[in-house]
Amino acid sequence: MGKRHFFSKFDFLFIGFNIVVAMFVLGGMIWGLVAYLRSYTEHGIEVEVPSVRGMIVEDALPILEEQGLRLEVIDSTYSEKVPFGSIVEQDPQPQSHAKHGRTVYVTVNASGKRKVLMPDLLNMSSRQAVMTLQGLGLIVDTVYDYEPSIDSDLVLDVKVDGVSIQENEKIPVGTTVRLVVGFGLGTEEVEVPSLIGLTLQEARSRLLDCHLTVGAVIRDEQEQAGQYVYSQTPRAGALILEGDRVTLRLSTDRSKADFSMEEDPVEEEDEWF
Repeated sequence: MGKRHFFSKFDFLFIGFNIVVAMFVLGGMIWGLVAYLRSYTEHGIEVEVPSVRGMIVEDALPILEEQGLRLEVIDSTYSEKVPFGSIVEQDPQPQSHAKHGRTVYVTVNASGKRKVLMPDLLNMSSRQAVMTLQGLGLIVDTVYDYEPSIDSDLVLDVKVDGVSIQENEKIPVGTTVRLVVGFGLGTEEVEVPSLIGLTLQEARSRLLDCHLTVGAVIRDEQEQAGQYVYSQTPRAGALILEGDRVTLRLSTDRSKADFSMEEDPVEEEDEWF
């Protein structure tokens, strides 16, 4: 009786069949995975990127979506050469090719001029004030308005179209401003106005109208917001030279206001009978 083979012919056929089936299944899985990834990533599908420069975002969006592209604003700039709110740059570039579903990143021109905060220029030399303002992108009028002041060539006020611009007030870049500069004491006497109950800015404006300036400012509290003048020296009604200074005391407590200082006391004349 001959030796029996460990595997019969039938066993070899069964194993071979299973190997072939496994290879087909594995091949089908790989093909399905590749097809899925191609579909998921839209592999190989490219579109031409249209130019959206010069358009506003609302008009550019449907044009890009029609090509299967997305839009995202990533930055803004300012230029007077193109319309406000329009697209000035895009990535990818126009007429280049990008994968379907790609995001087009755009930079738009700001809808208005960039604004800067007016710095504190009071009692700064006119030359230093000009350099500071120009560094902020503002234009300084070459003609100054001169007012009497103890200290000559120091900035007393900054105006735009005749209106005073206060510290920390926002002003568009490129605006022309005019400096009000002191030239020393005048020769005329002026009457000190009443400043009681006013803010520091209001008091400064009223003094400038009278050709006077703010001297020492004494604050009862550290905080600067919401403070009012409650005492002034010289008192209201006093006569002093143009350009002279008035010392102010400020507090958040308006009840401190000494309204008795608004005018010099008037002596009553004796009545004769």
